[in-house]
Amino acid sequence: MGYLDENGYLYLSDRKADLIIAGGVTIYPAEVEAALISYPTVADVAVFGIPNEKWGEEVKAVVELTHGVRPSATVADELLAFLGTRLAKFKLPRSIDFTDALPRDPNGRKTVQAQAARALLAGRQRVI
Repeated sequence: MGYLDENGYLYLSDRKADLIIAGGVTIYPAEVEAALISYPTVADVAVFGIPNEKWGEEVKAVVELTHGVRPSATVADELLAFLGTRLAKFKLPRSIDFTDALPRDPNGRKTVQAQAARALLAGRQRVI
């Protein structure tokens, strides 16, 4: 998925398969990831949709923190407060998990979206 600007440049924003549909609203994981990665203690992040009985899907974030920063409810609250100033409320993650390292393929690309998200969540450290 992408868009053309007024000068004809193409910008790729996300993959259609990665879109999160929550309560009939489309949420782009790349937008949430871009906001989260700009926080100083976030080394890497993956955002994806997980099933929600009421809304269809909800936003889930898995965060890899910078060296020396320990996962905690306080860190999760800081991240949500930070995101609250940059994203609409419906785009905010309903939960944040922390991991030591996000899974990557041999080329160094994150493999978290889709099926890999389930494997990642199996070994997660849930904070909120």
